[in-house]
Amino acid sequence: MSYDIEIIRHSLSHVMAAAMQKLFPGVKFGGGPAIDNGFYYDFDLEHRLSEADFAAIEKATKELIKSDGKFVHKDVSIDEAREIFKDQPYKLEWISDMAARGEKAVSLYVFRDFVDLCKGPHVESSKELPRDGFKIRTVAGAYWKGDSKNKMLQRIYVDAFANADELAAHLKMVEEAAARDNRKLGKDMDLFHFEPECAPGAVFWHDKGYKIYRKLIEYVRMRQEAAGYSEISTPGIMDRCLWEKSGHWAKYGEHNYSGKTEDGRQFCVKPMSCPGGMLVFGHGMTSYKDLPMYVAEFGKVHRYEAAGGLSGLMRVREFTQDDAHIFCTEEQLEEEVVKVLRFIKDIYSKFGFVDINMKLATRKDSEFRIGDDATWDRAEAALQNALEKNNIPYELAPADAAFYGPKIDNYLKDSMGRVWQCGTVQLDMNLPERFDLTYVGEDGQKHRPVMLHRAMLGSVERFYGILLESTAGNLPLWLSPEPVVVAPISEKYDDYAKQVVAELRVAGVNARADLRAEKVNYKIRELSLSKTPIIVVVGEKEAAAQTVNVRRLGIEAQETVSLLEFAVDMANAVKMPE
Repeated sequence: MSYDIEIIRHSLSHVMAAAMQKLFPGVKFGGGPAIDNGFYYDFDLEHRLSEADFAAIEKATKELIKSDGKFVHKDVSIDEAREIFKDQPYKLEWISDMAARGEKAVSLYVFRDFVDLCKGPHVESSKELPRDGFKIRTVAGAYWKGDSKNKMLQRIYVDAFANADELAAHLKMVEEAAARDNRKLGKDMDLFHFEPECAPGAVFWHDKGYKIYRKLIEYVRMRQEAAGYSEISTPGIMDRCLWEKSGHWAKYGEHNYSGKTEDGRQFCVKPMSCPGGMLVFGHGMTSYKDLPMYVAEFGKVHRYEAAGGLSGLMRVREFTQDDAHIFCTEEQLEEEVVKVLRFIKDIYSKFGFVDINMKLATRKDSEFRIGDDATWDRAEAALQNALEKNNIPYELAPADAAFYGPKIDNYLKDSMGRVWQCGTVQLDMNLPERFDLTYVGEDGQKHRPVMLHRAMLGSVERFYGILLESTAGNLPLWLSPEPVVVAPISEKYDDYAKQVVAELRVAGVNARADLRAEKVNYKIRELSLSKTPIIVVVGEKEAAAQTVNVRRLGIEAQETVSLLEFAVDMANAVKMPE
């Protein structure tokens, strides 16, 4: 029988938990769901797990797979479940949660001597699971229920696939990803570094890395200005009352950096730009003739992320968002949604990302959700109509909306097939109400605008990391911080190397001469390792003929062209895309 990969992964998690029970008597179990590329399971045990334990755990798991153990489903009462799990405190807590919700029956799955709370489904027998389709990836700490106030458990992450070939392909991709890790490339290319002791989750940009960062922002700014966006900047520290008014404090207050001043007021370091944008729109009078209004901000924001979640550029505590807020009427809404989605897609294509998928995220039941159901009905219908009437493919993402409104998230696929959520368009009919935003309509009366929150790159730092890893550091020339380095064969040709650099700089190309007292082959090797796109070698022949010998990264063939021709070609090559 053929099973869905989710069922295989979930079944494997039970078998591995049974192996842990055999290897470590007395172990306490958390939970073990299937996730992308595999599963994890949380354990509470005195022994400190490490890589040295992986082989034994894998071997015990494979032996249980081979044993042809059956997965047996049972429904029991709350009291029966408590008796079954009397020695498992984490399972008992879950059972208490179920009882508090009024549930009467508890779904269990039994595999040999191991019993777990689970709704299934599972494979019928362990022999249907791939013995060579899984591998333990790592072990990490994880707070029970994700709450730092709870005990930290040991979480085993496992890569799991339907067969050995799929696992091998995945592990090869993982190996390639490790070689492309943004932290490794940041060091190899001298772009940035981190200082966990003094500034965890914050980037220290080096000159070359900061040039790339600035170019990303400059490109988006250029495109926005051409599309009619104005740009603002709002304060980095504002009173807590602003975040309470917007609803962000209730939802994200514990992730804010805040403190009280001598006068007793509590201020927050800006965690998002939206409330500041509301205040700018509300300052002064707006006419219907001014709508739609496009207001952009490259806001530097700070959010406290758990230390265990920090991951190079992909998850930081200080980052810049290319936020924009589009204020319009409900009649203009559909056109503006489609316009923004096409804008985002075009921006991505200029970075080489053309495989884009969209997901429509709808409301979820939450104590933090603001606005009534009627408003949410209108907002969700508006986004869905905009997508369907314009034949834009999308998937539904139920219960994944922002707390103030539904959204359309953009997912891009990188060169290794990994999918990343980046740009977003979020429809908000609630914050304009909370901030009492109005415009004067054609009838002379005040009306409430609707608002789109829009980010294209999302977090500039995260997009930077995605781009860096997808290209393996071989960035397009227009983004390269140092597209050309000139390496003279010996110091006798330093002056000509300087002349070449001067000509390139006049043409608008950022270039430098490598005048170190090293052999040219050593320079070429070092420059190649640091991902310099174009290395120009000059010597006696080149100086005499006013030519340059050009070597392009990743291409073995060399070419010799006139200095003038090279300068003109490079001037065109480093221009930002239109």
